[in-house]
Amino acid sequence: MFSFRRCGHRVATSLTKHLPFSGLSRDSAAPCSPHLDVVVVGGGYAGTEAAAAAARCGSRTLLLTHRVDTIGQMSCNPSFGGIGKGHLMREVDALDGLCSRICDQSGVHYKGPAVWGLRGAVEDLILAEPEPEHTGKCHVSGVVLVDGSTVYAENVILTTGTFLRGMIVIGLEMHPAGRLGDQPSMGLAQTLERLGFVVGRLKTGTPPRIAQETINFSILNKQTPDNPSIPFSFVNETVWIKPEDQLPCYLTHTNPRVDKIVLENLHLNSHVKETTRGPRYCPSIESKVLRFLNRVHQVWLEPEGMDSDLIYPQGLSVTLPAELQEKMIMCIRGLENAKMTQPGYGVQYDYLDPRQITPSLETHLVQRLFFAGQINGTTGYEEAAAQGVIAGINASLRVSRKPPFIVSRTEGYIGVLIDDLTTLGTCEPYRMFTSRVEFRLSLRPDNADSRLTFRGYKEAGCVSQQRYERASWMKSSLEEGISVLKSIEFSSSKWKKLIPQASISTARSLPVRALDVLKYEEVDMELLAKAVPESLKKYTKCRELAERLKIEATYESVVIHQLQEIKEVQRDEALQLPKDLDYLTIRDVSLSHEVREKLHFSRPQMIGAASRIPGVTPAAIINLLRFVKTSQQRQGQ
Repeated sequence: MFSFRRCGHRVATSLTKHLPFSGLSRDSAAPCSPHLDVVVVGGGYAGTEAAAAAARCGSRTLLLTHRVDTIGQMSCNPSFGGIGKGHLMREVDALDGLCSRICDQSGVHYKGPAVWGLRGAVEDLILAEPEPEHTGKCHVSGVVLVDGSTVYAENVILTTGTFLRGMIVIGLEMHPAGRLGDQPSMGLAQTLERLGFVVGRLKTGTPPRIAQETINFSILNKQTPDNPSIPFSFVNETVWIKPEDQLPCYLTHTNPRVDKIVLENLHLNSHVKETTRGPRYCPSIESKVLRFLNRVHQVWLEPEGMDSDLIYPQGLSVTLPAELQEKMIMCIRGLENAKMTQPGYGVQYDYLDPRQITPSLETHLVQRLFFAGQINGTTGYEEAAAQGVIAGINASLRVSRKPPFIVSRTEGYIGVLIDDLTTLGTCEPYRMFTSRVEFRLSLRPDNADSRLTFRGYKEAGCVSQQRYERASWMKSSLEEGISVLKSIEFSSSKWKKLIPQASISTARSLPVRALDVLKYEEVDMELLAKAVPESLKKYTKCRELAERLKIEATYESVVIHQLQEIKEVQRDEALQLPKDLDYLTIRDVSLSHEVREKLHFSRPQMIGAASRIPGVTPAAIINLLRFVKTSQQRQGQ
């Protein structure tokens, strides 16, 4: 993980260029000039990635947000990455996204006129008659701002985060807000509901913030940064700051006194009593105390940035009244004299059932309208960024009438994320984990560029020439290195002499490849190159190349088997279902009423996606498969 509160502000200044208000029409009947290709509503991580992706694809893009100074701000946790989430970051980076480069450089400078940032809250959508060649009841052609101004565009991406009918909760007090100090989006939420979208309600929360100088760090466990610090982005060899200059984190724990305060004051906490579902894997301290009674819980004290004196107590999300939050904080070791600068609070907000969007993130109901981020029921910056980059790419492709850019489950964590949402839906904030991924040994963080960069360059045009060339060099270098490692063969006894620290059995009679020697835990490319310098030394000059060769060797046999499984799945997934198939009325296929309703609601595009919808039985899939194949044969005659 990398902690960088300051980066949000750098992104804000570098991403935004003000669009003159004179170019906006106040007459909703008259299109404004200039006409835009893509309008992105919301300036969080889904919004910034969506706007940047659409702009990289060549679309005239406008990012609309209510506050320019909070574009890309980390509203909650000041950290990026983690299990499953780090995979998403690498895949976003492979598509030339922003978040990994921000982590590595603490800010990114975005030049040129392709992306504009306009300050203004969106109140409503501008709708028009549907395009006859696509499904949907209407199509979106722009947005209406709260001051009545209209912005017309070919496509609109909504990345509203927690702002759709957002409500902040502290104790028993509730007031409308999408974030502390920011007004919610009410009109837009009502419009989406009137259009027929199925709306749900979710909640999340954030911990209080603590003044750094009031904490006794000397008695706490200190966590130092990695040395060397590994960059998130494929284009960076180092991060912007040396390990010795980075800020440490500190670990403390809750105790029975914290439990006592929580349990005695549940009657003063309406957020906990709400039936609205919150994040399972990032629960509040109240939820942890209730679920795991008499347990001690970790609290990580994370600095919010180099230029901030605030500490974020990770693991202490709470919605008790402010005075009780202060009392609870002072019960914790190291925080006995801590000063709370901002109370923790809960947020309840609308989300739209993600089974109402396609794998391109365009909605079924409204043509040219895309959703990304928490509006689809996810939680986390990384999940939002992943959806944002896909929505931005596909909105741009929609302008140029090109096929959508779809990442399948066999190609990336992004594919798993979107497939889970569009086929299974979610009733609680969705978080990415490695356990959700069937082929995780093949879909590793190190090879995200080989999986996605070439597709992004050729199919979407979202990848720069520089990144494409670097990915091409890495691909050819890996192929060459693996070929050389396979070609070097010695007896096991000779390898033992060359690399005595390796636990190589000398009982093996057949020659042993250098690639097989590299599989041993204690052997890396540096050690191997010392044994065979004339052939292998050049592969140690690039740290990333040397590490990736080690990884390729380690997983070689498993990946070969897994790639075969992937081919089988891709073959099954390849059968596309007709987009205009009316599941409620089609005859000549035996499907129960329940199955028909589920297929009609989710409208899967592939037979594989249909098979993953809960309630769609194997028998129904066989019948549907037979029907589609028969229909295709009839059309071909």
